[in-house]
Amino acid sequence: MKKKIGAKKPELSELGRVRDRISFLYLEHAKLNRQDSAIQVLDQRGIVCIPAAMISVLMLGPGVDVTHRAMELIGDSGTGVVWVGEQGVREYAHGRALNHSSRLLQAQAKLVSNQRTRVAVARKMYQMRFPDQDVSGLSMEELRGKEGARVRSVYREQSLKTHVAWTRRTYDPNNFEAGTPINQALTAAHQALYGLSYSVIVALGASPGLGFVHTGHDLAFVYDFADLYKADTSIPVAFQMAAKYGEDKDIGSKTRLAMRDAFRDGKLLARMVADLKTLMGVTDEADEADLVSLWDDRLGLQKMGVQYQEVGEDDR
Repeated sequence: MKKKIGAKKPELSELGRVRDRISFLYLEHAKLNRQDSAIQVLDQRGIVCIPAAMISVLMLGPGVDVTHRAMELIGDSGTGVVWVGEQGVREYAHGRALNHSSRLLQAQAKLVSNQRTRVAVARKMYQMRFPDQDVSGLSMEELRGKEGARVRSVYREQSLKTHVAWTRRTYDPNNFEAGTPINQALTAAHQALYGLSYSVIVALGASPGLGFVHTGHDLAFVYDFADLYKADTSIPVAFQMAAKYGEDKDIGSKTRLAMRDAFRDGKLLARMVADLKTLMGVTDEADEADLVSLWDDRLGLQKMGVQYQEVGEDDR
């Protein structure tokens, strides 16, 4: 038998939980390889090794070359991978989840497939943004209007606080540099938040495409989920960066670094994990079990890997 090279694949229980990991790492113009249980990153500044199991998501930008060995380690470590465009503006592809259980996905699919429960989850999301108000009787149209007013108010407050002129949110996904400094900063900040939101969603086994408010896009739920945190994270950071760097052509890069620093203490990551499970009505119990069962419409879940006997006429 051929001898395996490198560290053995870790068991799921040995990996760092999502809430305990570093939020995200953005890389561009670098070569990624594997050294033992670390991702080796080589760029013009030198070489650095990053423990794979301690990262939630790797955002790989233009000019990144990844070896098969590096991807093997990333996959074994449950690290989310998102291939993005320059400045993180576009998302092209992503990898698999850390959690091998489908409990969260099944709960999400059930909730989003029923109009009553879908509205209930959407209201729960809005309630998180208006903790001191009762939104249980509001329609989706009323909730959208209320949220729009809240976001406009946040923009105005940050504009007054940072002395950054604000008119409206505009951006061209095909031309990042065409935006004003504050809009460039907002785009970069929101993309970092989307990356973190995506990593939590897929790492826990939910679907980024099954949205409750947004719909019709493969990242609909990412937009739903990230909207819960923009007022506290990406919007303030973007205005701070616009105030500090203004016309700096690297404002996108500086904003991403500022978002990374804002995520660094891990409190937002832990909050996201808890919020997602609350929204889906799923507890921590056995949420990371690597278990496959067989579905039966009469008997419930049955064991996999058992050679079942043919059912006779007398058994029906």
